[in-house]
Amino acid sequence: MALQTERRVPLNRDRVLHAAIRLADEGGIESLSMRKLGQALGVEAMSLYNHVANKDDILNGIVDLVVTEIELPSADEDWETALRDTAISTYDAFLRHPWVCNLMLSVASLGPARLRYIDALLRRIREAGFSPEATYHAYHALDSHIVGFTLWQLGHSIRKEDAAALEEICRRRVSLDDYPDLAEHARQHYTPGPHKDEGEFEFGLRLVLDGLRRIRG
Repeated sequence: MALQTERRVPLNRDRVLHAAIRLADEGGIESLSMRKLGQALGVEAMSLYNHVANKDDILNGIVDLVVTEIELPSADEDWETALRDTAISTYDAFLRHPWVCNLMLSVASLGPARLRYIDALLRRIREAGFSPEATYHAYHALDSHIVGFTLWQLGHSIRKEDAAALEEICRRRVSLDDYPDLAEHARQHYTPGPHKDEGEFEFGLRLVLDGLRRIRG
């Protein structure tokens, strides 16, 4: 019944791209193919080519759609708050769609949403009083923290129980008494304490913004 309802809705580019995002979110970007996308939409794969040029066009399109979820920097807030809010909004969007970071680094085309996002960040930094040279570096510092940290987190995601098991494995193989600082750090990953008062992404972002404040002007 759901498939029949899907077929009655006219197919268009927007529906194709949103369906592609759902497939990528559920099974990773590797699960996205024209055949599976056609099945999800209840159409033959060849029908998709009436709305998208090819798979690269789909990849560019879904990256741009994810970027539309990001809150652009506000002109009504002070520059630090505006940049912080946009950075956190970007980070949250990337976590909702874990495949997007690698895709943004590999997809050559820049869609309208990505162009607006980059231009809005650069403009807000310039309006805050940064020189063109400082703006150049400030943008890359923010971008590398957002994308780089997200990739690092996704690549090192570990559950609390897995972290405890890993520590136990290490304890059996080596004496953690020989590495007391490493042992302390490992325990901090899965135990509460002041170190959890601020998220790791937010801590790094604060360092970036503190550094930008010092070079401003």
